[in-house]
Amino acid sequence: MICRTCLRARAGLGAEATRPAARRLLQTISTATRTQPLSSSTSTHPPLSQSPPLALFSRLQPLLRQRTASLPPSRRPFSSSRVAAQEQEASPAATPATSTLEKPDSLSDGEAQIWDRLVGELEPVELVVRDISGGCGSMYMIDITSERFRGLNMLKQQRTVNAVLGDMVKEWHGVRVNTRVP
Repeated sequence: MICRTCLRARAGLGAEATRPAARRLLQTISTATRTQPLSSSTSTHPPLSQSPPLALFSRLQPLLRQRTASLPPSRRPFSSSRVAAQEQEASPAATPATSTLEKPDSLSDGEAQIWDRLVGELEPVELVVRDISGGCGSMYMIDITSERFRGLNMLKQQRTVNAVLGDMVKEWHGVRVNTRVP
């Protein structure tokens, strides 16, 4: 029988469990938990530091830390966007000078029309416009970073984008708007 801690550790390995090193580790978990059978009649327990689950967990902890440390911050299970934002603010390259954005060549006609309106009205620092409907132009994803959003809550930021786009939005099935302040 495997304890709850070992089950959590095993579940934390996820896809890694198919790799040979992870399989060996899981076999170690199984044998470590089998070597000391549980008995409900004994009232004496081994010291907490010597119990197989805790000893095993202390061996697994560096492996799990190493595994998550190698992931990019956006893929780490417990990283927050606030930490990533602070890292970006700390880097000098993250604060670009006010300049006009270069329009990508890969934009469709609908995407280009949206791009032009947003750049003309909101002067964004970053802008991504994508047709996420499969090419028919009925749904768009807009990711925009503009100084004009400073001091506005998220709802007002999105209403500002919708106001700039005006009647164009009424012709679409949907739009996904992500707004940020530089």
